Amino acid sequence: MPIDFGIKDFIDIFLVALLLFYCYKVMKESRSLNIFFGVLIFIVFWLFISQVMEMRLLGSVLDKLVSVGALALIILFQEEIRNFFFTLGTHHKVESFLKWIRRGKKNEKQTNKDEMMPIVMACLNMSKQKTGALIVIERTLPLNDVIRSGELLDANINQRLIENIFFKNSPLHDGALIISKNRIKAAGCILPVSHSMDIPKELGLRHRAAKGISQETDALAVIVSEETGNISVAYKDVFHLRLSAEELERFLTEERS
Repeated sequence: MPIDFGIKDFIDIFLVALLLFYCYKVMKESRSLNIFFGVLIFIVFWLFISQVMEMRLLGSVLDKLVSVGALALIILFQEEIRNFFFTLGTHHKVESFLKWIRRGKKNEKQTNKDEMMPIVMACLNMSKQKTGALIVIERTLPLNDVIRSGELLDANINQRLIENIFFKNSPLHDGALIISKNRIKAAGCILPVSHSMDIPKELGLRHRAAKGISQETDALAVIVSEETGNISVAYKDVFHLRLSAEELERFLTEERS
């Protein structure tokens, strides 16, 4: 019996292999690899029982489990699924299209250099004094949930206010400062912590929180290390470590894609 195998079948197999490889990569980064392999083993076993062995009774039981299992997978991998769609939405071609749609609102989105300079100066002073700080600057995706987790301020961006918030005896110094629409919206906010294995061991909890918010949103997180005084930025799941004042100013004022 001749096997009917065409270019469409090759593309089909290639896309499935590509999808499985991407899922493997995402699960490996999120430390869910064992669950991923368990799901794969169950699917292979289900296909073997229902398609190869054609065991009707056991196959029907497994069919019921598979129909319910789709909902279970969404619950188990909700963070990974969210990161997958966020990665799709923040692809540079998608962002370019969205920027073209929002071109009429460009003035609202542009970062004012004069309003960002207090952040730069505050970070430099805190760096010299080795005062730990975590400042998150909202971009296109709203941070309303994060803002509600802290103390609402809604104040002008002010260098002295930022330094006072992160002063070691301040009750808000442990959380994150959120800046939205050129206003200090809240302080002492709780951020999602990244569980990525790629983060260097010398980086602390502030860096993990900055990495976490950069994975889930397009926000830009500025970190001042309490141990070394180094200034770093986490943006789109990438760390930019040991920045100078000029480099930090560029990060805060330039339009990024």
